[in-house]
Amino acid sequence: MRLRNSVAAVCGAMALTAVLATPAQAATGDFGYQFVGLNGRPQAAALHDPPSDECVTLPEVADPGASEPAFAPHNDTDEFAIVFTEPDCSGDSWTLRPHGNPATARLKLRSVVFLRP
Repeated sequence: MRLRNSVAAVCGAMALTAVLATPAQAATGDFGYQFVGLNGRPQAAALHDPPSDECVTLPEVADPGASEPAFAPHNDTDEFAIVFTEPDCSGDSWTLRPHGNPATARLKLRSVVFLRP
């Protein structure tokens, strides 16, 4: 009986370890965008393999009182990108297809979340 309980405990511990060791999901690819730098000129930035199902506020444009929004996003990841006009995935939103064409400079954003198709 003790052997059976020990085997069950070891199997349970291994299963729990496997669940906890599962890597976090991430979109594969790059999400590019442009923003106005401190010198007043357009700059380019990209998120490489961004996390899935997690809101990402773009650091260069996180403060609406101190910066213009980013613009011209290009979703070259394998997931849908939902872009938002405000930090913390709030405000108006638009969905960009996986591996889509670059959006125009008229599309403004401050945050984005990636979702599996």
